[in-house]
This record gives sequence, structure tokens and C-alpha cells, in this order.
Amino acid sequence: MITWRSGTVVSHGRSWPGALELTVRLVADPPAAGGADPPAADVRALAYTGLVGSPAPGSRVLLNIGALRRGLGTGGYALVVAPADELPADPPPGPGHLVKARYTPLQTLVLGVDEQESPHHDVLRDADDLAGLPVVVADLHSALPAVLAGARHAAEVAGRRPPRAVYVMTDGGALPAAFSRTVAGLREARWLDASVTVGQAFGGDLEAVTVHTGLLAARHVAGAELVVVAQGPGNLGTGTRWGFSGVAAGEAVNAAATLGGRAVASLRVSGADARDRHRGVSHHSLTAYGRVALAPADVPVPVPDDDVAAAWPTGLAERVREQAAALAGVPARHRLVDVPADADLLAALGRSPVGLSTMGRGLDADPASFVAAAVAGVHAATIPASA
Repeated sequence: MITWRSGTVVSHGRSWPGALELTVRLVADPPAAGGADPPAADVRALAYTGLVGSPAPGSRVLLNIGALRRGLGTGGYALVVAPADELPADPPPGPGHLVKARYTPLQTLVLGVDEQESPHHDVLRDADDLAGLPVVVADLHSALPAVLAGARHAAEVAGRRPPRAVYVMTDGGALPAAFSRTVAGLREARWLDASVTVGQAFGGDLEAVTVHTGLLAARHVAGAELVVVAQGPGNLGTGTRWGFSGVAAGEAVNAAATLGGRAVASLRVSGADARDRHRGVSHHSLTAYGRVALAPADVPVPVPDDDVAAAWPTGLAERVREQAAALAGVPARHRLVDVPADADLLAALGRSPVGLSTMGRGLDADPASFVAAAVAGVHAATIPASA
């Protein structure tokens, strides 16, 4: 069930493409029998402008506060479901019949890069090959800027321009790409050249039906030289072996391999997570790559120098190495690749144009997490591009 509230927009906050922060004063909760009305409260709300427009201060809005009330989810927002006073104007007529967030009240029609009305349909109709394109697969959205930092650092060291990078966003976390300030910041900084939203996710520069067509569009339409596949912000986990949204990382490895790409499996690593199942290499990576992925991938393993290792918990590098080694023996026969991690790579992470944060921890609090993602980018940048 949705936990509904209505309120009045007090003010606008930050905005980025497709999203607008609002301060909304809630109408008070219904009072208990015989009790007085509780005071109204101000909450931080988020409006997806492509869905509900830009509610003006003083206007009334309907909100979904369920996740906010339970303290769940990334961002801590109430979500604007609809303006209560005046509806937004209809979008201009145009092509596109892909429905995303299907059969929900906020389903939206988009133009799919692969559908018949798309100018790219002829290119993608028979496209079937990534021609060795490096495809970095990651569990968490927070890996995206770290992977790109690593790839750009490797290109700089080699005296090359950075690879043209495209993000393929799957639908395990947030469905609207506009929720991600990371993507907006990376696009603005030109670290990211395009984004493709696949499955039920929407709002990328290109829309595609599946991970497979998303990968093909990244190469054949967006001209990618490097692709990063990961779910949007927020992930779902239950503390069970199979009940987590990152299982899809293994399927993304399979998709890349099926299409002739070079899959690079970025390890989810932590030296600071309080949960033992996520210390060292997370069980999410071990399950997704060890059990779900049926095709081989390169698995970059960070080899920290003394300066970098000094900031890691004692024994962490050895634990990561031991856990990763198990992936070389699974049926998919993944290829472990040792990648040096030095102070220059750590400095490259520090130059990210967007904040680095995973599970509420930044670069200083959990450097191993970001270094593990960065070495995946370093390795991917060394894979020769195919014509």
C-alpha cells in the first residue's frame, strides 16, 4: 500500500536534468480519536519533471511518503505523485510507444532506440556484435564514477584520450535515471558521454528494451569505447544468498559475452562494512559472478602498494585475493587480472567530479570499495578497441 499525504510546496531546492527538489509542508496526519491535530511538518520531496512537471511554490501536491516514513531508500525523499491543483500540459505529440514502469499509475511512454519509429531502428534491427567492446559490470551504482576514474587515469598514464564512456542503467534500483545526481554530474563534467536506460528503467539519453539492445545501442548508436552496466541508485537486499537485486550483474556478464563483448566483472569490496558477508569481496559478487554468470569474464583484483594498503584494514588485501581466487574455479572459468593500485590511482579517485559514496561511506571511510571499482576501469581501458 502507498502511504499518501498531501501538502503545499514551500520552496524549490536543487535541480538537475529531469528532477527538482522541493520543500513541502504536509497537511497534518489525521488525529487520533478525540485528540488534537498534530503539527504539520516540512519534508524534502522530489518531483520528476518529465512526469509531474515543476510544481510552483504555493501549489498543492500529492505525495508518496512510504519509504521516507520507514527510513528506506537512497536520498530520503517524499515523492511527488501528482499536482493536486493544476495538471501539467500534455507532452507534444511524437513517436515512441515503449511503455516503462508499465501498468503502474506513473507509466510513461518513451521512444525506444530499437523500436520501429526510431531513426536507429535500421542500425539495430540486425545488430548482433559488440566486437570486443569492454563492458564493465558492477553491482552498485556507486561504482560508476570510480570505474570511470580508473579508466581515465589509465588513459592519461598511457598518453591517450579518455575512452568514450556510456552507462547502461538496469532496473534493479531506481527506475528514473533522473534520480541519479551522479549521472547528471558525470554528464556535465563530460566523464560520461551517454546513458542508456533498459528494462523498466527510463530517462536515459537512449531507451532500450533489454540489456542486450542497450549494449548494442551503446556501441552502434552512442559510439561507446567503454560501457559500464549497473543498476540505478538504491539496491534491494534481504540478507539471503539470492534475494538481492545485484544478481542481475551475472546476467549482464552473460549478455555481454553473448554479444561478443569483453566482460569485466567489477568486484564489490569493502573494508568497513559491519556485515561480514560484505567484508572483503561481497557475497553479492561471489554469487552473481560465481553462480549466475555462465560466461567467462575478466575479474580485476586490486594489488595495493604499501601506501594504499596502509589505509586498508590489516589482512584485507589478502582476503580479497583469496575470495577472488575462488571465481577462477567456477564453471564460467573467470580470468583473474592483478591490477596495481597506487597513490596516483587514489588521487584520481579524489578528482571525481561527483561525490564518491557507497552505503553511506565516502572515499576516506572505505577506500578499498572505490579502488576495487577503479581497477576494473583501469583494466577495461587497456583492452584494445575493435574497429
